[in-house]
Amino acid sequence: QVQLVESGGGSVQAGGSLRLSCTASVYTSRNCMGWFRQVSNKTRGGVAAICTGIDNVYDDSVKDRFTISQDNAKNTLYLQMNSLKPEDSAIYYCARGAWAYTPTQRLGANNYFNWGQGTRVTVSS
Repeated sequence: QVQLVESGGGSVQAGGSLRLSCTASVYTSRNCMGWFRQVSNKTRGGVAAICTGIDNVYDDSVKDRFTISQDNAKNTLYLQMNSLKPEDSAIYYCARGAWAYTPTQRLGANNYFNWGQGTRVTVSS
């Protein structure tokens, strides 16, 4: 079982930036890793996913503002969040899952088996 630990959350003003990090206890050469977010009493939704050998995928709400990346040597996943909006406020979770091809699979929680504890992002107006 892989352990995932998120960091980098915090409180920022609208228009600001944050970079979230997620460190995994083990690296696998073929997988998907993703960022998800959840607002209280709402469904956890996919934000971005990065999977071996294929283009990254983003939810439309964050496209062109967020960038997902990973450093395999460090077993670390990142989410660079720019131009933050109040509606981006949520608890953000990183996750590791099976390699998948379709955007729906890659952004779907059902594809992911290991989850971090989450880090809160608060964006104020």
